[in-house]
Amino acid sequence: MIDIRPNDPTDDTDSLTPMIFGRVLDGQGGARPVTWEEAQEWRPGRPGEMLWVHLCRNRPGVAEWLDEGLGLPEPTVELLTSEDTRPRAFREGHALVATLRGINFNPGAEPEDMVSFQVWCDGRRLVTLRRRPLQTPRAVMGELDRGSGPVDAGGLITLLVEHMIARMNRSIIDMNEVIDQLEEADPDEDAAMMLDKIATIRRNCLGLKRHMAPQHEALERISREAPEWFETHDRREIAETIDRLRRYLDDIDISKESAVVLQDDLRARAAARADRTSYMLTIVAAIFLPLTFVTGLLGINVAGIPGSHDPFAFWLVVVLCAAILAVQLVMFWRWKWF
Repeated sequence: MIDIRPNDPTDDTDSLTPMIFGRVLDGQGGARPVTWEEAQEWRPGRPGEMLWVHLCRNRPGVAEWLDEGLGLPEPTVELLTSEDTRPRAFREGHALVATLRGINFNPGAEPEDMVSFQVWCDGRRLVTLRRRPLQTPRAVMGELDRGSGPVDAGGLITLLVEHMIARMNRSIIDMNEVIDQLEEADPDEDAAMMLDKIATIRRNCLGLKRHMAPQHEALERISREAPEWFETHDRREIAETIDRLRRYLDDIDISKESAVVLQDDLRARAAARADRTSYMLTIVAAIFLPLTFVTGLLGINVAGIPGSHDPFAFWLVVVLCAAILAVQLVMFWRWKWF
């Protein structure tokens, strides 16, 4: 995990205000920027207009504005500003409230370090909140600034969800590329490094699955229970996103199983090498045991050792040891020990 200070230097607005950026959608795919003061005083104007404000939830003034400015119930305000980031979604009158999670692509972060993303929308105003930087809102904001963005609240929420889920694919592809590289690598060169990478991939898969499975349920609730301003085509697009998320979850399972298979293969190879080494040491010990017995017996420093004064006794012992070695090799070969 990485520590991101509340005052993110990439924010568009003054760090003394809660707002990171704000846009008023014109209902035709474009938007104009607004300041925090304008957002606080904004009221629905021309048909098709809606307000979108993206806030840093741990800056001062967020809870007060949600409570007094929007008149949200206290439990909803606590949900939108709390650190409880388990994905969920529910309908509250004519408003939709949701907590979602996105892949963390901030520098130094791991994919399983998910970034939470709170959403409140009543059809005319959309409030999104986060604590750590998330790339999805800025990607959608860029489309609005280019005039090719969504035209209403349902389309905006749908596009945010699509971008958030689509970014999962990048993380899954990265993990699969690492697995492919590990499968092609020589396990004898650096097995410890390969096992470390595999363990990291497994942790990433478990983290993604743990966080994204509840998100699947949250998106299904959005599709079923969203208010009337969430139109039929928006529900269809959310359903397609749910199907994509389900495929990504299946891909995560496949990546995890591939990592397990590769890890088992490396461990089996390491165990086989250890067994082979132990076997060779056993053979060597079996060869030298009788030779050591003979030389040890003749090397004891007591009187009466035969050949102690014979100049040819040493060579006789060498011949005897060679004969014992030859007999051993023949026996090991017949026993198929090597």
